[in-house]
Amino acid sequence: MMAGAISLYEEALHDQACALTLRTEDGRGLPLQIPRWCGPPDTADEELLGRCRGPVLDVGCGPGRLTIALTGRGIPALGVDISRAAVALVRQAGAHAVHRSVFDPLPGQGSWATVLLADENIGIGGRPARLLRRCAQLLAPGGRILIEAEPGDIDERVIASLEHPDGRRGPVFPWARLGTAAVLRAAETAGLDVVEQWTNADRAFVCLAR
Repeated sequence: MMAGAISLYEEALHDQACALTLRTEDGRGLPLQIPRWCGPPDTADEELLGRCRGPVLDVGCGPGRLTIALTGRGIPALGVDISRAAVALVRQAGAHAVHRSVFDPLPGQGSWATVLLADENIGIGGRPARLLRRCAQLLAPGGRILIEAEPGDIDERVIASLEHPDGRRGPVFPWARLGTAAVLRAAETAGLDVVEQWTNADRAFVCLAR
């Protein structure tokens, strides 16, 4: 996301009821789950957290519900996000986060037992196989990548912008939307093995290994 998009996202984090939308180039509006991201972990999150082995790198951590929950359980965790406001919220809650892109140099490269791509963050950058290869570089031997996929059979690359309910839009940026089958194809392209896949309510997840 670019600077203007970050600004709208940060507004939404401060107004947690804000109905921010991901607006695709073809006009579709995909609502962002800001209230869920800012709330406590739900049952699907709890199942995901139960599969995390420390230390954990939470990529695109947002306001940090997963990073904070892991820290509260005594599991070493670090959030990574390109939003300064999101990183500040994580730190205010007593957890650790850095203001950085996943493609930037990161602490502990090659030593993370788990890399999290929750909340459909497999879409970051619009090139899923490239993102997965980067996450694999961050893993320790035997490490795992835990991914949340889109529900349904979806495999698309989009150009999108964030849209506020008052009509303001941020600049466009590349994004990807992948269901489970598409995540598995991206994993094969990236040279990763599928360890597990599961669903909880209307949310789908995949576990990968190098």
